[in-house]
Amino acid sequence: MTQLFISHLTLSHFRSHKRAIVDSDTRPVAIHGPNGAGKTNILEAVSLLSPGRGLRRSSALDMTRRPEALGWKVTALLHSLGSAHEIEIWSEAGAARQVRIDGKATPQTALGRIARVLWLIPSMDRLWIEGAEGRRRFLDRMTLSFLPDHAEQSLAYEKAMRERNRLLKDMVREPSWYLALEQQLAEAGAAIHANRQSALQAITEAQSQAETAFPTATLSLICDMPTTAQDLRAALADNRMRDLAAGRTLIGPHRADLEGVYAAKDVPARDCSTGEQKALLVSLILANARALAADFGAPPLLLLDEVAAHLDASRRAALYDEITALGAQAWMTGTGAELFDSLGPRAQMLEVTETDGISGTRMQP
Repeated sequence: MTQLFISHLTLSHFRSHKRAIVDSDTRPVAIHGPNGAGKTNILEAVSLLSPGRGLRRSSALDMTRRPEALGWKVTALLHSLGSAHEIEIWSEAGAARQVRIDGKATPQTALGRIARVLWLIPSMDRLWIEGAEGRRRFLDRMTLSFLPDHAEQSLAYEKAMRERNRLLKDMVREPSWYLALEQQLAEAGAAIHANRQSALQAITEAQSQAETAFPTATLSLICDMPTTAQDLRAALADNRMRDLAAGRTLIGPHRADLEGVYAAKDVPARDCSTGEQKALLVSLILANARALAADFGAPPLLLLDEVAAHLDASRRAALYDEITALGAQAWMTGTGAELFDSLGPRAQMLEVTETDGISGTRMQP
């Protein structure tokens, strides 16, 4: 199996980094340094190599270095499926992000054809106890990793729903205004539901086929809606009066939820301990990575921010063993180099420091 990895990464005026250059090989990259030095900012830059808004879901303006606010640029030499691609992503003074692949301007969704990127960040630790919206985003990121076109279907659905909701809020009752929008909603909504189910099946199979130190989660998609486009369109029409009263669309994949159960204990993930919830998340990310390696032909880039939090030494060692066995280039952060001791020479160590507000990087052999 080939590898997906970054051999050169440059950040210019990105977040805290005035300029940062990282040259790396295929091994995992262990990034360490004090809080506030800009470790997570490096991971965020790598996350932009995939479709979507990145691991922080930030606007282009939010990612520019202050106080200059001149705009920013991220470049990477990405090796994927036996080919090397030069990727440039930038924003000028808060304008929308632009992308070039091998010198040619391209939509951001095109990144999904050459790269797969998964991440686990501290805010996701609350996945099982927060609202359903966060779990939908988590599920859609997993789905997008398998099906890059999922992003376009989601955008089409959101656009049609916004327009339908506007009619509902304006109390428009004439059916002809709704017909075309409900057809678009139904087609995109049915595709989104099918994509999510396909992703969950792939994750379930990847979990069942692997022996791991991390617990298995039984996943279910909770969604009270018709699953075919024809039936969903009919349901939207039938529900129009109820939606008018609410001022919004009340059925569809935007109302779905993801349910997880700690399989060995038959305990809902929301009722597990903090450590168990973290271990379940790690298990899902690893399963997603294994499934992608088989589907895409190479393991994805893994971004693991403060991955050592809530993992004891034995589980950290098990995680590192699984990452290296998978052959993934994982970009991991932690406050101290000692958190990555069990990786030894299997990883590259990158120290990030901060002096006078300027972050610097130094790769250690």
